Amino acid sequence: MSLRGITRRYGQGEAELMALKGINLDIAAGEFVAIMGPSGSGKSTAMNILGCLDTPTAGEYLFKGAHVEALSRDQRARLRRRYLGFVFQGFNLLARTSAQENVELPLLYRGDSASVRRTAAAKALKDVGLGGWEHHTPGELSGGQQQRVAIARAIVTEPAVVLADEPTGNLDTQRSHEIMCLLLALNRDHGITVLMVTHELDMAAYARRMVTFVDGRIAKDVANPHPITSAPPVAETAAAAAESI
Repeated sequence: MSLRGITRRYGQGEAELMALKGINLDIAAGEFVAIMGPSGSGKSTAMNILGCLDTPTAGEYLFKGAHVEALSRDQRARLRRRYLGFVFQGFNLLARTSAQENVELPLLYRGDSASVRRTAAAKALKDVGLGGWEHHTPGELSGGQQQRVAIARAIVTEPAVVLADEPTGNLDTQRSHEIMCLLLALNRDHGITVLMVTHELDMAAYARRMVTFVDGRIAKDVANPHPITSAPPVAETAAAAAESI
């Protein structure tokens, strides 16, 4: 994934806002990258462009060599379905639908048969530690379990990239570290590229690379010399975790 001179402008005249001001960014296959920055810094806009949920005003976005900025809306949708998985802070699960059916949704949109959907969803739930919970609705699950269902839904299509937007924002410390270890395992054991927007230093400490946005530009792009590789004690504070960066 490569961004070249990417800008994103919203509005016109006095209402004009330049959310991105000429971004250059390369993401290699298999990386685990934390995207950070204050509110309004452009990090979410960049993530939306990388996830083909938005298009740049100017510049080039290459995914596996294809110019995404030149694709039609339908072509971008097909790219998302084939290569990308999404995890959101709010889980975005259907409340009256079972975990199994929530995970099946991307496959339903893709047109897979019922038997294929059931098998793939059961495997994805097992991969995130929820084997046996297929028939529970979100209301019968804890916040951490709901996020695991959301991650299972993101990986059920076997994507090349998972884009996670504040995936631990609604969770307590222990559940947050459990979700981070799950994302870490998907990256390490399955080779899935993970791009994660976060404002929490102790969550960013799991990534091997940290990209910081400020005022629509990349202010810092550094490797993490000592990424966390397993869940730290629950009592560990964000400040203590940040010392390893």
